Amino acid sequence: MKAKITLLPGDGIGPEVTAAAQEVLEKIAEKFGHEFEMDSQHIGGIAIDETGVPLPNETLDACRGADAVLLGAVGGPKWDDPNASVRPEQGLLGLRKELGLFANLRPVQPHPQLMGASPLKESRLAGTDMLILRELTGGIYFGQPSEKHVNANGEEEALDTLIYSEHEIVRIAKLAFEIAAERRKKVTSIDKANVLESSRLWRKTVTKVAADYPNVELEYLLIDAATMHLLSRPSDFDVMVTMNLFGDIITDEASMLTGSMGNMPSAALGEDLNSLGKPRGMYEPIHGSAPDIAGKGIANPIGTILSAAMLLRHSLGLSSEAEAIEKAVDAVLNQGHRTGDIAKEGEIRLGTAEMTEKIIQAL
Repeated sequence: MKAKITLLPGDGIGPEVTAAAQEVLEKIAEKFGHEFEMDSQHIGGIAIDETGVPLPNETLDACRGADAVLLGAVGGPKWDDPNASVRPEQGLLGLRKELGLFANLRPVQPHPQLMGASPLKESRLAGTDMLILRELTGGIYFGQPSEKHVNANGEEEALDTLIYSEHEIVRIAKLAFEIAAERRKKVTSIDKANVLESSRLWRKTVTKVAADYPNVELEYLLIDAATMHLLSRPSDFDVMVTMNLFGDIITDEASMLTGSMGNMPSAALGEDLNSLGKPRGMYEPIHGSAPDIAGKGIANPIGTILSAAMLLRHSLGLSSEAEAIEKAVDAVLNQGHRTGDIAKEGEIRLGTAEMTEKIIQAL
């Protein structure tokens, strides 16, 4: 197979973990007889420094012309001025919007060998295997107006708009039910319907969609209750679906079930198909740019490498190759190899390059 993959290393540890995933993809291409054309483009802070904007036209064109996109991370203290007119995160949000990537998929399955790395007791984690679907292109992050102004009392005010249309809710809900039908047949929809009008529309619309999937159980949770139950009974969940803001919060909370954000991959999918007839997705680890460890060679590459596995499965249709990566990561963890973020006291801590090499050897 021939496929084009656009790499967006970004900022902080992004270039380090993206390079690790690229090495793994090159090994997969060699092992399975594929040809992956991979080119790098700027996004985020580095793009602001180089071009003045967080999402250059050249980057957007490359992503539109690719079969899939692999992202590292964006942002850092250098670009954190709240009064700045351009910010790194605008590049990521803009790319999601321009590519129509409305569904963020984040699998949460604690590795048996890393149960001790989580702050939760192993007895609570046992049996946890969930997939969180976060709506990605609507809600308060994109609603207009979004502005600052001075009110009649001379005070500065800020306004953000939380808005959802019915079709935005329908498409993410349908995907949740379709995925759940192939898993344990349960969808948990998370909202704040006791307070927000947008959440009442969310709940009403999800209920309509559920009627088409009679074999899938549907439950509702308010976001505040969901954050509590995620810690008290994580194994009860199968597929969670929620709006952009709530999904942003609850997926980071869920990362603690695995012991580290560094382990967790994600996929952002839309309705647009690539040259292979598959969704043109964007794939990234859920961690941030971690500027405090950037350049030290100690970042955990597992989340990005597993994101590359999701890329192979969802955008290239290469399930066996994706499984090979996942099994290699499992094997390396089963052998006791750890990066600093998941190592216990007394365990040998591997750097980014060393962990990557172990995974490649396992392949």
